[in-house]
Amino acid sequence: RDFNERCAQCSEVNWGLTDGGRFYCRSCHNVTERTREVVNTDFITNSRVQTISKALRKQEKNDGGCEWYICEGFQLVLKKQVEALEALGVCPQLKDEILCNFWRCYLQKSKQAYCKRPAGETVKPLSVCESSTDVDSDPERPSLLHLLSLSESEGDLQTDCSFASSVSKVSESTSVYSGSVDGSLYLMNNQKEKLRMTMPMTLSFCYMALLWMREPMTLSELLRFVVEGHIPYLNVFQHFPEKMKLCGLDLKIFCVESWPVYEEVFNKMHELAAFLDLPRFPDITESCFLHPDMLCMKYLMEANLPDELHNWTCRVVKKIGIGEVDFLTLMPGNKSTRKVKYDVLAAAVIIVVLKLLFLLDDHYEWLLSEFAEERNKNNTEGGPYFEFKKWYEVVKHSLDVEQKKLDEERAKYLWRCEKPLFYSVKNKSKVLKRRQMVVNLQNQFGKLSGSMQRAEKPNPSSFQLSWSEENTDGSCFHGHSLKGILQEKCGLLTAMNPDYWLCTVKLCNEKLCGHLAHYKEVEFPQSYHFVLGLFSFLLRIQPSYIHDEVCMIEHKLFNKKLCKKLKYNRVLRK
Repeated sequence: RDFNERCAQCSEVNWGLTDGGRFYCRSCHNVTERTREVVNTDFITNSRVQTISKALRKQEKNDGGCEWYICEGFQLVLKKQVEALEALGVCPQLKDEILCNFWRCYLQKSKQAYCKRPAGETVKPLSVCESSTDVDSDPERPSLLHLLSLSESEGDLQTDCSFASSVSKVSESTSVYSGSVDGSLYLMNNQKEKLRMTMPMTLSFCYMALLWMREPMTLSELLRFVVEGHIPYLNVFQHFPEKMKLCGLDLKIFCVESWPVYEEVFNKMHELAAFLDLPRFPDITESCFLHPDMLCMKYLMEANLPDELHNWTCRVVKKIGIGEVDFLTLMPGNKSTRKVKYDVLAAAVIIVVLKLLFLLDDHYEWLLSEFAEERNKNNTEGGPYFEFKKWYEVVKHSLDVEQKKLDEERAKYLWRCEKPLFYSVKNKSKVLKRRQMVVNLQNQFGKLSGSMQRAEKPNPSSFQLSWSEENTDGSCFHGHSLKGILQEKCGLLTAMNPDYWLCTVKLCNEKLCGHLAHYKEVEFPQSYHFVLGLFSFLLRIQPSYIHDEVCMIEHKLFNKKLCKKLKYNRVLRK
């Protein structure tokens, strides 16, 4: 009785209500987009609430799909990733108290939600039509994700995330299989000032939350768990609800066909922290896992090096001040402080210590090995002396085996999504049948070729290389002694080696070159290259980035001697 407009089909005024609350013409059965306004007094007296049917709202399409926004897709990705992190043992607070607040802050800063729509601005994907309700015309209504929580179920999440879609009229000419509402505009618009969301940035969000909580997981471990499949990233869109159809540019946004890169995720995390105007992160103290002393202990164990080296790494860390709280703690937006890569820094400290003790010039370390081998033949008391040559042979064999496994797994990786993508109910049965046929053929060829099926994924571990002192073959060097290469001087143990060679005399401008120093394998000794390659494998990062940190530590450690040398060279030139 309150709706007196004429029907667009037959011009009659004879309206009825569907179960979903929409008006339909009793004469021609035309269903309009208008819904009934209901006075609801169940919650607050004297307040009018507009109700919109969830079951038959405008989002429903002919093939069962619904309209969705790109930010909704990224939220589902973050939800899956943080749930995987919780399964790996991180603190449960990471999800709702940390990452969820970071995500809400990002949506507000990028003006996608939790913000007042500026006067005269309209939602671009919906600008082809006019608003059909009073709610959509309210300038103070937060756009899109109104009451959002990463802890919500997929069904509730989808309903709440699509609030703007359900109250805005979309052109009827929109394609049924168009995927997201704003996919094309998302890639077309220049959103550099808004820090446009990408798939690598989802890992930046996760790492930023882990760093805020000071969780015992470095960025290199996070990316390794992604590659091993413990954290959803590659083909993560297969976990999207059936109603969220992906096609066209949506696949370009969410479909990833490359492994995440350390530098990209690391730099985006710092950009993101500055973009969100986050305060100083919690302090990285000596008791924190990310402190160099802690990480050096971990990497010494994984590299099968003697435990006594940890005393030397602690001395280097204290000498150059890289264990100080102000140096290690992240301060977003502070351009004067250096961005700390905690795992790379610890690996570089160990390499500098090895250079201090063994020189790593392809000559001195082998002489020490021969000396230690002779002492071990006559040694009947105490632990064995550390032999660099024997350590090199044992570790190189294990490293080659693990590297071969990694290369084979990457070569065999199927980049195609296991879940077939289809955008129409009519084609669904055909696609599923074709997919099943492909799987059957793969199994048959696998049996004929004798290749075994892939075993179940092993449990994730922080250690890629494990060494047990219980082995009788002498392959574990943790308890070996460094007495053969040390001497006591003024009450302190010092290296017998008085020399040291620098990787570079002068550092480059990191902002201009991208590196503090340039690394070429042919220009450095093979022993140094092997140690660099070992930690490159453990961290899954390019050797050049570890080389940069080694050069930085060396210049801090020998700063006074370098200054004297530079001054002396200037005097000679004059």
